[in-house]
Amino acid sequence: MASSSFNSSYVVSQGDLAKKKIYPTLWWLFRDNLLPQSTMFFGYARSKLTIELLRAKCEPYMKVKPGEEERHEEFWRLNHYAAGSYESDEDFAELDRQLVRLEANAPRVNRLFYLALPPSVFEPVTVHLQRTCMAQNGWTRIIIEKPFGRDAASSQKLSDHLAGLFREEQIYRIDHYLGKEMVQNLMTLRFGNRIFSPTWNRDNIASVQISFKEDFGTQGRGGYFDEFGIIRDVMQNHLLQILSLVAMEKPASCHPDDIRNEKVKVLKCIRPLQLDDVVLGQYVGDPEASDPEARLGYLDDATVPAGSNTPTFAMAVLKINNERWDGVPFLLRCGKALNERKAEVRIQYQDVSGDIFDGKGKRNELVIRVQPGEALYIKMMTKSPGITFDMEETELDLTYCSRYKGLKLPDAYERLILDVFCGSQMHFVRSDELSEAWRIFTPLLHQIETEDIRPTPYKYGSRGPKEANEMAKRNNFVFYGTYTWVRPQH
Repeated sequence: MASSSFNSSYVVSQGDLAKKKIYPTLWWLFRDNLLPQSTMFFGYARSKLTIELLRAKCEPYMKVKPGEEERHEEFWRLNHYAAGSYESDEDFAELDRQLVRLEANAPRVNRLFYLALPPSVFEPVTVHLQRTCMAQNGWTRIIIEKPFGRDAASSQKLSDHLAGLFREEQIYRIDHYLGKEMVQNLMTLRFGNRIFSPTWNRDNIASVQISFKEDFGTQGRGGYFDEFGIIRDVMQNHLLQILSLVAMEKPASCHPDDIRNEKVKVLKCIRPLQLDDVVLGQYVGDPEASDPEARLGYLDDATVPAGSNTPTFAMAVLKINNERWDGVPFLLRCGKALNERKAEVRIQYQDVSGDIFDGKGKRNELVIRVQPGEALYIKMMTKSPGITFDMEETELDLTYCSRYKGLKLPDAYERLILDVFCGSQMHFVRSDELSEAWRIFTPLLHQIETEDIRPTPYKYGSRGPKEANEMAKRNNFVFYGTYTWVRPQH
C-alpha cells in the first residue's frame, strides 16, 4: 500500500477521542511503517489550536518509547491543523484549498476522513465534505464513530442521509470491539478447527453468555452516559456484534461481504426483545466501601438528571429461530460498577448424558476472554491428582501472555484504521446489519422510556441484580461458584 504515488490526507475532529485514541493510533501506525509513505495528517475542528497545543493535548497518550523521539518529531512535522465552523460552506472550501496545496506534487491523492463528531453536527459536516472535499483522482473513505442513531428510525434517517452522499463501500462504521484480538479470533476458532464444528449447535450447547463488566461507575461523566444508557452504549452494538460472530453460519469465503451477509442472516432470525426478556439495574452506593467512589450511586453523580431511570446494568435473553440454535438462549450481560472488569464469551455445554459420577461433574465451558488478558480456555473435569478417585474442575488454557511471551498485540483502533487504508470492510458495520440490530432493540428502548420502567437497584461492586442470576438459571445457564480461572503469570 505504501507508495510515493499516494498522498493520503487525514482529517479528524479534535475531541476527547481524537487525543486519546485517534492521534496515538496514527502515531503507532506511522512509527511501525504501516501507513503509506506519503501520508499527511490534517486536523479540523472549531477549536482555535496550533499544532503545538494539539500535540500537548495528545502527549499523555502517545506512549513514545526511548529511541523513538526523532521518529515522533517526524510524525508531528507531517501534521497540520485548521479551525473552522461545522456549518460553513466557505470554511470547508478553505479546508479543501489547504489540502490541495499540501497535495500539489502528488500524482494521485486519496483522502480518508475520520468523523469523531457530536451527532448534532454530523449531517452538515458530511454534506460539506461531499460537496467540497472529495479526492479528485483517488479514493475517498469516511470513518464514522457511533452512536449510529438512538433507535431504528433515527438510525435509518442517518443511513439514508449517508447513502445520498456516499457509496456503501466508502463508509466505515467503526465499532472498536470488532478490532479486538479475541473477537477477530472467533472466525478462525469456529471455522478453522474440526474439534469445535460438530458440537457448535443446539444438541450440545446449553447456553451462551456474552458479558461486558466494568468495575467503575460513571466517574462524574454520567450526564453523557445518561443520554444513551448501557443498552445503547454496549449491548446493542458490542455484544450483538459478538453474538453474530458466534452464531452465524460459515460464510462462502473470507470476503468481507460474505461474512457480513451471514451476520445479517443470523440477526434476522432474532425477534425483537420484550420487557420480560430483560433485567435492568442501576447501581447504588455501598456505604461500607473503602473507596469513596464506591460509596456513591449513579444518581449521586451531579451530572445525572434527578430521578433518572437509565439502566447502568442490563441482561437480555435472545433466541435465534433457526435450525442450529433453536431453543438455545443467548444471554447478553453488561454493566457498570460491578465486581470486576472483564469481557468474555462463555459457551456452556449440556450435561453429560448417562452420568456415572453421582452428579459430581460440572458442565464443560469454552471461554473466550476478550479483556483483560486475552485468553481461550476450556473448562473440563479431570481426576484429582493423587491416590483418590475424586474429580475436580480444571482447564485447557491458551493465555496469550503466557503462550506468546513478549508479543505486543495491536490496539483495536490500530487494526481498524489500517483496514480502512487497505480498503477492507470485514470488521465494520454494514447498513443492513445496523438496521437489524436496531429492529431487535428499539421496541424495548421505547417501552423503557415511555413507560418510565424503573431499574432494580444493585450495590456498587456486586455481581449486579440477583434477578439477573435467576433469569440466567431459568435459561439453562448454571453458575456453580466453585471454579476460578487462575490467570498465568506473565
